[in-house]
Amino acid sequence: MSVSTDIVRTWRRPRSVIRDLLDQGRREDRAIVFLMISCFLIFVAQWPRLRRVSEGYETSPFPPEMNFEGMMTYTFFGTVIVLPLMMYGIAAFSHLVAKLFGGKGSWFGARLALFWTLLATSPLFLFYGLVRGLIGPGTQAQVVGWIGALIFVYIWVQSLREAESGT
Repeated sequence: MSVSTDIVRTWRRPRSVIRDLLDQGRREDRAIVFLMISCFLIFVAQWPRLRRVSEGYETSPFPPEMNFEGMMTYTFFGTVIVLPLMMYGIAAFSHLVAKLFGGKGSWFGARLALFWTLLATSPLFLFYGLVRGLIGPGTQAQVVGWIGALIFVYIWVQSLREAESGT
């Protein structure tokens, strides 16, 4: 199936989608593509907020002399270079935790579960970025952020459970 169809299916049945992906065999190239596309979409989701910060509507976490392009550069480095490395560490840690609770999966399964969850929930990141860019920080952004975080955790836990089931 296509990736977009699988993303929609993931929101309804995450375990069956991750099972289908695992049944396709160990494909590290596919897993890294899922991760890199996710990280790039997270970077894109930051653009409205960064524009808002650069125009002075929000306090800047960057040095005061930094312009929009500088903010974009730092954000690109953080989301497309550093975040993927962190995701590998988080996936490894989740596999070790799953092993403590009787998980029988592989390192690849844990990586695929996390990377696929990032890609499947990327529409939430984009929506959150729009809310932050158009409305700014506040209750609305917090509600969208919390709902997105809960959905992310739910899909990731379900995917990891299936990946660690060892079937």
